[in-house]
Amino acid sequence: MTAYDAIVLAGGAAKRLGGADKPGIRVGGRALLDRVLAACADASATVVVGGRRPTARPVIWTREEPQGGGPLAALDAGVRRTTAERVLVLSADLPFLGASTVGALLAAAGEGQRDGALCADQQGRDQPLVAVYRAEPLRRELALIAAEHGGLSGLPLRLLTHELDLARVEADPLASFDCDTWEDIASARARIREHGTVLDEWITAVKNELGIELDVDTDVLLDLARDAAHGVARPAAPLTTFLVGYAAAKASSGGDADGDAATAVAEAARKAAALALRWADENETQ
Repeated sequence: MTAYDAIVLAGGAAKRLGGADKPGIRVGGRALLDRVLAACADASATVVVGGRRPTARPVIWTREEPQGGGPLAALDAGVRRTTAERVLVLSADLPFLGASTVGALLAAAGEGQRDGALCADQQGRDQPLVAVYRAEPLRRELALIAAEHGGLSGLPLRLLTHELDLARVEADPLASFDCDTWEDIASARARIREHGTVLDEWITAVKNELGIELDVDTDVLLDLARDAAHGVARPAAPLTTFLVGYAAAKASSGGDADGDAATAVAEAARKAAALALRWADENETQ
């Protein structure tokens, strides 16, 4: 993937949230800021513009001048701490932003001589805080705007984007969904509990909480839990999956690649599932 730095804007007064600490509000058990940081985990450097707070991974902290000076001032503060040729710019309130959208923006920004790429929502509206910019024209335009207006405080983002040649990317409809109100927060929390997504959201949250970077076939583990519950006893399901995890950790302790651990989980699950089926067969033949 193209090398890039990330800037996450995590300031603002959150007036429509009654002044709540918006980046710290939890959706699916994870702070909004941490959810955004997960989407750009492969950035060479990540700069967060806002007040310091605990985060799931290390970041560089900075503040705009003056504090509360708005998005252009915050963006200027962030870009001063970056060195990459391309800069991913995100707001800190995007609960459904994924790495696939980041990849699409980077790819679009790398085509031709354009100044970057930004997301367009389903209504065709530009989302300048879900975007990738080439650093040189970004710095140039910020400097020109500051010179023209005597500073950047309080100025709208459109002054920047109108001057840049940006590609439009139609990403996942939810990629640019942001949380400005408590109704938005409630909607986001409800969405991640929908039947089709709740397990993926939960597994991601657990891995984040435990500091695990591991992709496993959840269907295999679910099938194992079902076989243990039906063939042995209901309490056998969670206990069996725990033992599979323990066995997999022992088997992969000699290596440090995620692939080794994933293979160990699959093999341990296979053995345990076969045992559960043999157990069930014995009961049926008695």
